[in-house]
Amino acid sequence: MDRPFDARLGANENVFGPSPAAIAAMAATDQWMYGDPESHDLRMALAAYHDTTMDHIIVGEGIDGLLGYLVRLFVTTGDAVVTSDGAYPTFNYHVAGFGGTLHKVPYRADHEDPQALFAKAAEVDAKLVYLANPDNPMGSWHSGDTLARAMESLPSGCLFVLDEAYVDTAPQGTALPVPPGDPRVIRMRTFSKAYGMAGARVGYAIAAPELITAFHKVRNHFGMNRAAQAGAVAALQDQVWLTQIQQKVAIARDRIAQIARDNGLEPLPSAANFVAVDCAEDGRFAKAVLDGLVARGIFVRMPFAAPQNRCIRISCGTHAQLDAFAAALPLALAEAKKG
Repeated sequence: MDRPFDARLGANENVFGPSPAAIAAMAATDQWMYGDPESHDLRMALAAYHDTTMDHIIVGEGIDGLLGYLVRLFVTTGDAVVTSDGAYPTFNYHVAGFGGTLHKVPYRADHEDPQALFAKAAEVDAKLVYLANPDNPMGSWHSGDTLARAMESLPSGCLFVLDEAYVDTAPQGTALPVPPGDPRVIRMRTFSKAYGMAGARVGYAIAAPELITAFHKVRNHFGMNRAAQAGAVAALQDQVWLTQIQQKVAIARDRIAQIARDNGLEPLPSAANFVAVDCAEDGRFAKAVLDGLVARGIFVRMPFAAPQNRCIRISCGTHAQLDAFAAALPLALAEAKKG
């Protein structure tokens, strides 16, 4: 591509944008000052939102930044870490960077498999076991109760890293129903998805106070800028806007699913702000479809591990963006079938 994309539908951003209150708060922030190194106001607001204390909350530069700090705290050369084959790759990069040894388990029916993950963690004496719920790249999900029951088999001494980046677009009951101070788990959340603030890089984690204290020993204390903190506080307070975004995401998911069916493809059920579309062949064919879309100005992505790589992944978009996708998809499919 030597021009801007007509529809950016590959990064799982919230194209509907942040709350106007968040935009106003960020614009009004004095940028000549460093951000609060403790993120006090934001952590207090998050603690109130989750009915806990700020001692259970850490704020960082997106979930990616928090995953980096977490791996730094737990993993050194040769330490075992467990994840799913084809799951969110940034976690894997951090583990590799600190010398950890990754052990992967396959998806089961396009879902992450918590029982298999925890069994593998016991087998290899893992320090960390990672799972995203809802999952990226498939959009599938488990109920929070299902994960809570699965945690009964989490081996002692292994921390469950639960990435809930997409939980704000998921059905009620998807969030893990355990107390904020449960020492077995750390839950990662973000303002990048439903809250529409991907560019501000605001993530947070909920965990036992002892683990939160450990984060303070390794994090970048001035990593969170003032505007991002102010915007996140305002966004959290505007739950009416969040409800509107959830409705728009649901409408867009339905539209993507219908476009897929109109072209003889099968959309997978999704609780995230994207839909994985089964192209019904192998990864080579799906990549050809993806390339055809990109050549026509439609930016999409696809899972990178088989058999999930039979799919392409379409982020929720505006009506105009999805109109462009609908126009390009049959042409990309026809080209891929010829190839």
